[in-house]
Amino acid sequence: MPGDLDPADPRLESYRHVGDPAWLRNRGLFVAEGRLVVERLIDTRRFAIESFLVTPAARAALEHQLASAGAEVLVCSPTVLEQVTGFNFHRGCLALAQRPTHTDDTWLDADQTVMALDGVGNPDNVGSLFRTASALGVAGVVVTDSCADPLYRKAVRTSMGAVLQLPWIGVPDAIEAIARLRGRGYQVAALTPRDGAMAINRFASLRLQRAALLLGSEGQGLEGPVLEAADYRVRIPQASGIDSLNVTVAAGIALHVLAARRPA
Repeated sequence: MPGDLDPADPRLESYRHVGDPAWLRNRGLFVAEGRLVVERLIDTRRFAIESFLVTPAARAALEHQLASAGAEVLVCSPTVLEQVTGFNFHRGCLALAQRPTHTDDTWLDADQTVMALDGVGNPDNVGSLFRTASALGVAGVVVTDSCADPLYRKAVRTSMGAVLQLPWIGVPDAIEAIARLRGRGYQVAALTPRDGAMAINRFASLRLQRAALLLGSEGQGLEGPVLEAADYRVRIPQASGIDSLNVTVAAGIALHVLAARRPA
């Protein structure tokens, strides 16, 4: 591997755009940052990796993983890394990988719990939801176009690489998500704080073989037509006077309850 690179090295051109998600997406690329996330990117073997940009310390820490990845490793000082990218990546480790060009939804053909997201526009929340889903045994995620891109740099980082490990598909909107899931035998439960919704414990007691938990935006939640289209409307009982829970907290509670009642 070469030593410190000149900031003008043409091989660094794509790394000058790591802060421009539109530029990356138009070229079919996404960014993984941090040693743990990059390590998980390598381990998944699901994505074609174009190259790595690392500091000498990060190269030493990930020497064996980088060698196994089969992609070019570019080494530069922390100063050059910041100069090229415009960011202080304190872990000194970036990777550029190719976005998948086809959608694999065969993972939906199993008895399991899945999660669907609609209107979750904050990439940190999207990443946290993937991390929560992975920790609580969700098999995969359906994401509508109104959500932040799961492969946006901040979402990948916040998920601690879970968006690279969990299977997921994108669909145009929540109505399409419900139709797609129902067509594969899932019962869709829309999570809402509205009165009249079924308590999550009661829904979990149904012990459905295929259950999909649908979550909405951080502010408005799921819209009326979406709630009507779902098979169930479920809520997390909470103290009076409280508007609603953060979407990631709500997902964690609901998924924990569902996991405890999964059919044997």
